[in-house]
Amino acid sequence: MFKTLLKLKQAGVVGINRRNADYILRYNQRALYPLVDDKLHTKRLAIAAGIAVPDLYGVIEIEHDIASLPEIVRGHQDFVIKPAHGSGGNGIAVIVGRINDRYQYNNGNLLTEEELEYHISNILSGMYSLGGQPDQALIEYRVKFDPIFEPISYRGVPDIRTIVFRGIPVAAMVRLPTRMSDGKANLHQGAVGAGIDLTTGCTTRAVWQNRPVEHHPDTGASISGFQIPHWNKLLTLAAQCYELVGLGYLGVDVVLDQKLGPLVLELNARPGLSIQIANGQGIQKRLEYIDRLAEIPSFAESRASLAQQLFVQI
Repeated sequence: MFKTLLKLKQAGVVGINRRNADYILRYNQRALYPLVDDKLHTKRLAIAAGIAVPDLYGVIEIEHDIASLPEIVRGHQDFVIKPAHGSGGNGIAVIVGRINDRYQYNNGNLLTEEELEYHISNILSGMYSLGGQPDQALIEYRVKFDPIFEPISYRGVPDIRTIVFRGIPVAAMVRLPTRMSDGKANLHQGAVGAGIDLTTGCTTRAVWQNRPVEHHPDTGASISGFQIPHWNKLLTLAAQCYELVGLGYLGVDVVLDQKLGPLVLELNARPGLSIQIANGQGIQKRLEYIDRLAEIPSFAESRASLAQQLFVQI
């Protein structure tokens, strides 16, 4: 056990305790957490700042409002329902179309209107929220992922997670939905995580269920060497989120829509550390270097460029 811990330390891998003590507690003011823990609040901040996010069709706050669902989604054959205070992708319902009087879920299952209303009721009760507190249900635009991802994704929408420290991107990975993850881009539910070279925007290696893989488990396509579209824009977008919420240690999740380009999906004040496994490299040295900087560039573009330089140097 001691040898394993020593090996991880030498590789610069940051553990949960160190992340919490050295970065989250020091750089994330508790008063700012609601800005990212509430997805509705985050979305409104992003819109005001001119940052692209999926369109919001409506919000259901109380049981009585559930009956307004048909009116909210009128004119939209597909949409997403998600808890405002959810985490880990739990409680998200992705509706890809309608067949007769039923809603089609992204895994192919058909739901009646009553079943969908029951799901919303569970969201409102706090079943999926942080701490089990009463919640709100957001109904929003369903992202149509860039077709370039089709060979390495199963049904769902891939997303790009970037760790940002003091406004400077530190590491990034793309999370690829699988059959096991039920089309969700969540590593804990079975998605593939592929590390990204910050300089080029190309995938380097991948892990699935904490094991290295070279091919997507469902499509069989090779994962490494895949070029992420709009990479420089995406990296700058992640850096911009530092000003948006003021958190020094932040996880930024972005999706790439086939027509709208990069969209900020959500932010996280306590991003996980599996990004290091996906990249096959710890982030400690980069965090320490950025921590020692006396001055941080004011512009997001400059911070994104600095991140690309650090990726080569450190």
